[in-house]
Amino acid sequence: MHILGLVLMAGNVTVTALWKVFADRTCKPQIMSFAQWLVTVTDFSFTLPGGFMMVVGGYGAVYFGGWPLDTPWLLVGQIMMAMAGAVWLGILVPIQIKQAAWARDFAITGEVPADYRKGSATWLVWGLLSTVPLCVGLWVMVDKPALW
Repeated sequence: MHILGLVLMAGNVTVTALWKVFADRTCKPQIMSFAQWLVTVTDFSFTLPGGFMMVVGGYGAVYFGGWPLDTPWLLVGQIMMAMAGAVWLGILVPIQIKQAAWARDFAITGEVPADYRKGSATWLVWGLLSTVPLCVGLWVMVDKPALW
């Protein structure tokens, strides 16, 4: 469950960013709007359930494995995942909500507002930054290094 959750979450985060960037680069409002709608759909279909499965499966593995939560690699992994989650919930999701509203409008009007493009740039930067702690968390969970 833990690994399946990670695959769903990390896979969606990576793929979503890629196709959203390419959709936005077309400058075609209907394609951009559809891509923005898919960001929302895939986040609720893959990222959110994947994150939930990852957390529940991870704590289940910790419990059945008998590891204390303050084991260094577990502690760092939890902090990294919490950081990535905080960026997603605190920055990326609010941007996505605004962009979804704009996208519904510009799919009809055909005019993409400058705020949408600015939001896309901000979303991409913060999305890329949030993958750093995600990757660090993944590494420490798999490698289980002696950190201190």
